[in-house]
This record gives sequence, structure tokens and C-alpha cells, in this order.
Amino acid sequence: MNQDYIKIYGAREHNLKDVSLKIPRNKLVVITGLSGSGKSSLAFDTIYAEGQRRYIETFSAYARQFLGTLDRPDVDKIDGLSPVIAIEQKTTSKNPRSTVGTVTELYDFCRLLYARASDAYSYNTGDKMVKYSENQIIDLIYKDFPEEKVLLLAPLIRSRKGHYRELFASLAKKGFLQVRVDGQLLDIVQDMKLDRYKIHDIEVVIDKLIIDSKENTQRILQSIRLAMQYGEGTIMLLKQGEEQGKYFSRNLMCPSTGISYQMPEPNSFSFNSPKGACEHCNGLGKVKEINLNKLIPNPNLSFDKNVFPIFEELSHTGWLLSQIEIIIKKNGFKMSTPWKKLSEQTKDEILHGVNDKITLDLDYAQIKKTYKVNFEGIVEYITRLSEGKDEEENQKFKTQVFEEGVCPVCEGARLRKESLFFKIDNKNISEVSHFSLKKLSEWVDNLPTKLSPNNKIIAKELLQEISKRLGFLLDVGLDYLSLDRPSQTLSGGESQRIRLATQIGSQLVNVLYILDEPSIGLHQRDNIKLIDSLKKLRDLGNSVIVVEHDKDMILNADYVIDMGPLAGKEGGEVVWEGNPENISSAHTLTAKYINGTLKIPIPKERRKGNGNHLKLIGCTGNNLKNVTLDIPLGSLVCITGVSGSGKSSLITNTLYPILNKHFYRAEKEPLPYKRIEGIEYLDKIVDVDQSPIGRTPRSNPATYTGVFTDIRNLFAQLPESKIRGYKLRRFSFNVKGGRCEVCQGSGLKLIEMNFLPDIYVHCEACHGKRFNRETLEVRYKGKSISDVLDMTIDEAVDFFQPIPKIHHIIKTLQDVGLGYITLGQQSTTLSGGEAQRVKLAKELSKKQTGKTIYILDEPTTGLHFEDIRILMEVINRLVNLGNSVIIIEHNLDVIKVADYIIDIGLEGGEKGGKIVVQGIPEEVIKNKNSYTAKYLKDEL
Repeated sequence: MNQDYIKIYGAREHNLKDVSLKIPRNKLVVITGLSGSGKSSLAFDTIYAEGQRRYIETFSAYARQFLGTLDRPDVDKIDGLSPVIAIEQKTTSKNPRSTVGTVTELYDFCRLLYARASDAYSYNTGDKMVKYSENQIIDLIYKDFPEEKVLLLAPLIRSRKGHYRELFASLAKKGFLQVRVDGQLLDIVQDMKLDRYKIHDIEVVIDKLIIDSKENTQRILQSIRLAMQYGEGTIMLLKQGEEQGKYFSRNLMCPSTGISYQMPEPNSFSFNSPKGACEHCNGLGKVKEINLNKLIPNPNLSFDKNVFPIFEELSHTGWLLSQIEIIIKKNGFKMSTPWKKLSEQTKDEILHGVNDKITLDLDYAQIKKTYKVNFEGIVEYITRLSEGKDEEENQKFKTQVFEEGVCPVCEGARLRKESLFFKIDNKNISEVSHFSLKKLSEWVDNLPTKLSPNNKIIAKELLQEISKRLGFLLDVGLDYLSLDRPSQTLSGGESQRIRLATQIGSQLVNVLYILDEPSIGLHQRDNIKLIDSLKKLRDLGNSVIVVEHDKDMILNADYVIDMGPLAGKEGGEVVWEGNPENISSAHTLTAKYINGTLKIPIPKERRKGNGNHLKLIGCTGNNLKNVTLDIPLGSLVCITGVSGSGKSSLITNTLYPILNKHFYRAEKEPLPYKRIEGIEYLDKIVDVDQSPIGRTPRSNPATYTGVFTDIRNLFAQLPESKIRGYKLRRFSFNVKGGRCEVCQGSGLKLIEMNFLPDIYVHCEACHGKRFNRETLEVRYKGKSISDVLDMTIDEAVDFFQPIPKIHHIIKTLQDVGLGYITLGQQSTTLSGGEAQRVKLAKELSKKQTGKTIYILDEPTTGLHFEDIRILMEVINRLVNLGNSVIIIEHNLDVIKVADYIIDIGLEGGEKGGKIVVQGIPEEVIKNKNSYTAKYLKDEL
């Protein structure tokens, strides 16, 4: 049987209409088509799902019971399928411990490198650490202490508080007679103990020796071994009558102060292991700390006037206030004194605690009374409460008075102090993780010249492996990332390209890779790199299927499959397939955009805006270099620049949180900036992203846009409803009354299968109609409320023509190009682009003040050329109503229709963070430095 093709027969998943086709193997195949035309249904829900299911079926029955079996996709048969690996967009981990280094496994190699080839330095003196064998120690003792009387000591406790009663008792039992405590020699006596609140150093005297000729070497050796046993590898020799001893150690040790480190292991450098993580922040690099400005929002108030608003949330404040009153009176103030007039000492005692005996005059009894105050301080008290059992309580505290700050102990490095003093080429592992990948690659290449001959041999293989993996990441255009960048801050496209680089690095062959729009968030300049990486993957002997809308990607493929002709119910067919060079002669929508028959028109003139400006001055977050952003309001502004240049830092992480805080009192703190001007010209901010509009099957476009309430109103007003006494809630599928109680109004029933995945089936009582029989008997123009939910938007627009309130909202859904979805379609089945357009439609249907600012971050994700045309029409409608729209985008079809472009660059990472050029597109293309200008010129 010839296996040059993957043959699919009769695919009917979602909206696919009995599709049969042959996909060539070991080629780069692009599946394209309108948003919602069935591309993902074919690639992911059919080919990937079947490949995954067959793979799991090869496991033993025992293993399968833990995995659950996968549903067989709705397809007659698939031949010629290899093992499938899908690289989707939704793969970013939200775990704060996950970083670029841990995802790519590069950090694991760096940890191994530092564990085997680094030099240790003392954190006290900065001297290089030393370690000795037993024989070396004996030779040094004879050299340093000839003919001397010495004490041999084993250090037990170093700089710790405690009374150590049990320690002295156990030493006495073992037969030891003397200890040295804080530099003083003491005999061990019964019930001996120290001051538990002071910091102590304790060494036990193992032996008293005279270091003469080699005769008592045997005794010295035995004593040293015993001392090593008690001192965990470290011993101390003290000349009689001297204060300062000399240390020797089998471990790494500082020769002058005697501090010693454990020998490094790879997990000594892991912030996810207790061996390496900073103890204060548990390896997160950040801690939640109380912000005094949030704790005391108004320092003009006194305790009588509730200076700490958080006290209203606490149940036991009586005792707290009594302690505070004693502290205030002791310092000569009253409870009615405003906070800002209290002395610094008083404030410190209230916030951070006091442990003291306090004598106060009691005026009414003419006597003095002494109070013993052991008060931990408000800060400690609230911190303790916030770590309690009750989740809701804790959340309340955390949002009210806490804010996230850099850990004061490790200063954000995430590792314990000792781990940060192992260095290679004078850099510790945290500094190396902070390099951009490009800089890291250069550092690794130059490293062999900096290492000692011994370390060079150890590190040779490791450096080759690190260098090879870095190469793959640089090839997919990620040179601006650093190893310590948290995974949760990566865009969908970035995380996908990281996985792509990892897959190329794994060098597998005969695998079928399916990628979902890997070009998201990638500048035109880096597109070629990405296409080359995919070709590399193909040349290893793999089949690569890419779901993609990008013109370059389509033209560089070996084979193209175009889905259509339209979206939703009108899609689901293969309208064209073949070699990309022949696509321009085809008669599909995709072909017409590629050969230039259809175009997204460039506007005749650019809007000047309304004359007002929003100015954001002095942004310095992440890689921004003191940027001043000036946005002309009332126009469509496009923020462009290569990946990692600082677009998201400027807009999503600085501007959006500032405005969100101003209008809606949001909690998220913006990145550092100096000031903002022109905020008075705006009245609200809306962020339109591609997140799902609802997480449950109960949510749908009708409920999200609010039109369902109006439709229910209409049904409740009908004469039939009034006769039966049906009110508004009768027509809701979320409350008891009118809904089908068997499925509780969801229309579907969840059937739990042991060892099999849970499946949804239509409810046998209402047959998926969601309502009970009586409710469905109420009809408007012959349609029940369930029939209305099953209408497509196009049908509903005609149906509700006479009712302006409903028609207006549904018409906006049609205008944004969603005519093919049904009013009651489950939100969970909408694509990202569709969800985004539902949100835009909701905004369009609202009453406009013309003072709203919209922020869209790469709205063209998942959109075909035709979808982009529709989207830009919608956005232009918003701008024409007087609103301002800011779009972060790489897609040239969007950039060319903008009124104003702000290009950030020049490169990504450290070399980015400046505004390269700004102005109308016709001016921008004259700039010689900007990468965007170069590509935009060809478009215009």
C-alpha cells in the first residue's frame, strides 16, 4: 500500500460536510480559509484527535484507565496517519514557577553547568572558597602550628538564637567536658543553658593536642575524624590563649571566617527545590507585602476616626485598640491625635510591635499602673491573619492592603544566598538567566576561553548542548527573551514558537506536526525565520500541517488546502487544493486576496482626530527607555514594532492599568511611569481581547450581548403569556419555572462513563430545546423561544425587523460578519476571532458618548483576509462615532489603514524600548531605520 498520503474519508466533525481528501506526507501543508470555515475542525478535531486516540489505544488496559479514552472523531476512516504532535496556542502555563528556562529545559543544563564547573566565593568576604582532604588538613596543621598547644574544636551552632539546654545535656552524656560559647571556654555543668533571645556561636572541645613530631599522628587523625563528624565536615584549631581560631573543612569553606557551603548539586540552583530556593519568597522572587499607603489611605485621621479602614473587616479589634492606646499614651499622645502628627517611634511601635513594661498614670485613681505590653504590631497581625485557613477572608485582605513587591532577601533572584555565590566568569546563575537569549548565546560561545583547563573538559559537552538548543530558539525569532521570563507573560505565538524550537531540538522523524497559526505576534521581518524552521522540521522527515492565514506562509508551502466557501453552516467543504503557485488562478476568496482581485482598501484620507491628545510621560517598565507616548484621540492608532520591542509593556502593562485604575478602581498596578495628561477627554476604557465570552455551555451570544433579555420581554408581552400569567423569568433557561427540569435548561445531559470520557447527549425530555412543553407553546410569528435560539443571526435580522430594540443589537452582530452563528450557540464552541467580534458587536450596540478608548491586542489572530476587512469596517465605525482605538498589530492590512502609527524598536529585548518613528503611514514609510516602514512601503 502506497503511504505517500494521509487519506481522510467522510469527516463530519462540527461543520465539516462529509469531507474526503488526501494530504501529502513529509510535506509542509497549509490549511487556510475563513474564520469558522472548519480548518481547526479538520486539523485538530479530526486528524489530531484520531492520532491521539490511536496512540492511547496502544497502552495497556491498566494504563488506559487512568488516562480515560478519547472519543472517536466523527470520520469514516483515516489512513496513513503517523504519531501526531499538536502545537497549539493555548499552551502557556499560568504557574508563576514556570519560566522560559524551565519550559525549554535550558535552565536545567545551566544548573548542571554551575553544579560542575563553577567556583564558590564567600558571601562575607568575597574570597574564593577552599576545601581540603583529611591528609591535606594534617599537613597544614603541622605547617601552621609546629610545637604548639592547640584545642581541636567542632563548630555546632553558628549565629542562632536559643537556650540549647538539650544540646549541652546530650554532649555531657557522650562524655565531652568543655564547650566554647561566644568565644569563652566553659565547663559543661548540669542544667546548663544560655539566654534564648541572644545569638550564639557554640563549638565543642574534642581534644587538646601538642603538635610535636610525627609521633602522635594517629591520635591527631582520630580526633580530626571525630571533630569532622560533629562539625559536619568543618573543624577549628585554636592556639592556647588566642581569641581567633583557624578553620579547615572537607566542604567548601571561607578560609578567614569559616562559613562553609554544601557541595553544589544541580538542585542547589533550582528555585523549585527547597535546596536552592530563597527561603523568604519560596523561590518566587516576589512577596506580598503590606502597602502602608493602602493600610493608611488618609493620614489626617486619628484612631478615633478609624485611621485603619481594614479594622472594619476584623472581628476582634477591641484588644488591638487597647494595646495601641497604651502605646500612644506612653509616648504622650492621645487617641484623637491624627496619624501624621504621631512621632516616628510611636508609628513604628504600632506598626511593627513592642515588647516592654510600660508604666502609666491613671488620672481617675491617682495611681501609677504598670502594663506588660507584648504587641506584635499591626503589620505582623494582618500578615498572620491573611495566611489563615479561610480563603475568602484572605483574598479580602490581600486585595485591600497587600501588594506584590520584589523579595527583599534575594532581590528577585529566587535563589538562596549561597547559590548566588557560585560563579562562572564572574557571573552567577541568576545574572546569566537575565541575559537575552542572543547575549546568552554569545556568552556561551566565549566561555571555553574563560574556564580553567579542568573545568573546560567538564563543561565541553554541556556547552555544546546549550549552544545547540539556543540556536533553535534564535532561529524562530525569539532572541529577545531571557531564561527568567515567566511563562505567563508570553503571548500565544511566543509560547508556540518555543515549543516549535523544542521539537526541532528533539530531532524526531516520521511525526505529524500540527501547528495553529505559529505566526501570531511575529513581525514580517522574522516570518522568514519561522518558515525556514518549519521547513527544517519537514526536511528531518516529518509531515507538517499548519493552520494559517499568513500570505508568506501560504506561498511558501508545498501544498495548500482552502476551506470554505463561507463560515459556519455555509462552510465545511474543501473548495480548492493544490500547489501554491497555482492558487492565483483559483476562484476562492483566499485566491482573490492573494492575486490582488480583492483588496482591503487604503482610506482616501487619514482622520486627523478631534484635536485632543492622551500623553503618557516617562515610561520605564521592562525594556522601555523613558518613553513618552502621545496618542491623538478620535483616531485609529496602530502600535507596531518587532516582537519583544516593548509594545505590550507600553500599552497592555502601562497605559491600560492606569486608565483601568482611574475609571474602575482596578487592582493591577501599572509599570513605572512619571505622569499622564489628557485623561479628562475620556470616560471609559474597553479592552477587547480574544478570551472566551463564557466558560460554560449556558453562555451564548444572545445572553452575552443582552439581547436575550429583550427577546424574553417580547415573549412575556404576548397575549398568550398574559392569559397564562407567564412573566419574564418563565422564558429563562437558568431559573426554575419555564425550563426543562430534566436537563436544568442546558438542553444537554452529561452522562458520566466509568473509564470513558463524560459525554453530552441531547436531553431525552426536551430534545435539546431547553424549555418545558408549556413554555414552548407560546409562539411569536409561529416560532417558540427555543426556535429563536436556533436561528442564525442572518435569519434573526429579518425575523425581528419590526422590533427596533432587538433588531439593532442583532444587526450589529451581522455587521461584524457573524451572520452564520446561531443566537443560542454555546460560547465554548466559538473561535477566538468570533468571540472578539461578539464583544465588538456588544460595544457597537451600546449608546455612544464618543469618549471611549478601545485597546485591541493583535485582533487579527485567527482571521482570514476577508474577516480582517469586516473587522476593520467595524473598528472604523467605532472611530467615526468619535471614539479612540489603539491596536497593537503586525498585520500590514491593518497597519496600512491606520490614521497614525507609532513604531517601537528598533530590535526586541534590550535593544528595543524606544519610539523609532511616529506619524501617518505616508510619513512613516520614509524612515530608513524602521523595519515596519520597509514592509509597509511595499503594501502602500
